[in-house]
Amino acid sequence: MHNTLRIATFNIHKGVTHFNARFALHHQRELLRKLQADVVFLQEVQDVHAKHSKRFMAWPELGQAEFLADVIWPDYAYGKNSVYPAGHHGNALLSKFPIIQTTNVDISAHAVEQRGMLHCEINPPGWTVPLHAICVHLGLFAQWRHQQLVTVADYIEQHVPLGAPLIIAGDFNDWSMRAGRVFAERLRVREVFEHHVGKPARSFPSWLPVLRLDRIYVRGFHVKHVEVHSGPQFVKLSDHAVLTATLIKEL
Repeated sequence: MHNTLRIATFNIHKGVTHFNARFALHHQRELLRKLQADVVFLQEVQDVHAKHSKRFMAWPELGQAEFLADVIWPDYAYGKNSVYPAGHHGNALLSKFPIIQTTNVDISAHAVEQRGMLHCEINPPGWTVPLHAICVHLGLFAQWRHQQLVTVADYIEQHVPLGAPLIIAGDFNDWSMRAGRVFAERLRVREVFEHHVGKPARSFPSWLPVLRLDRIYVRGFHVKHVEVHSGPQFVKLSDHAVLTATLIKEL
């Protein structure tokens, strides 16, 4: 049914495991393929890194976003947020459907921490209006997160029609869960795990999740199913779990 959408969000930790011990990008791609998501929201995608590309033999020449998209997700977008002498990283979005417009917005709240928001308009087959997909990675400090969520909400109110299907997903770093509630009320969005099971998902650290850092907010969808993908095997993948949701577009 073309009104059903499966999505995933994953902070890939720049394609390497905790403390940069092991190159994990190939295993991450394998995992994402198994999840069979139509749209994937990715954070900490490191498209260029001069030192890592020499250190890790299997580092992709074309960049991590294109490598992960490969033949499964024909369309992808990468939003460069953090730039440094060795390279850059940011958010990425992989889509099985055409991405018709992409906007990358700098939402940094402080010079020491560069953060961004990637907004893609996507054309799923048979839909009369585009899907607005927004991938975010928020700051480590509550004051910065609050400021960033105001910036994201301002942007959405200006650029996303109220009746349009909307998904906002990513690493919110909002372990206290305070900032997210204000954000959700303002935009009339709901967090899929909170709606389905009572609380946002535990997603960090991925091998034994305790903190609720990652989120999926939606507007214009019914939530059919949600799942946290975590466990001991994630020691070889990333410090964040993968969250998935199956959504049905409201008619």
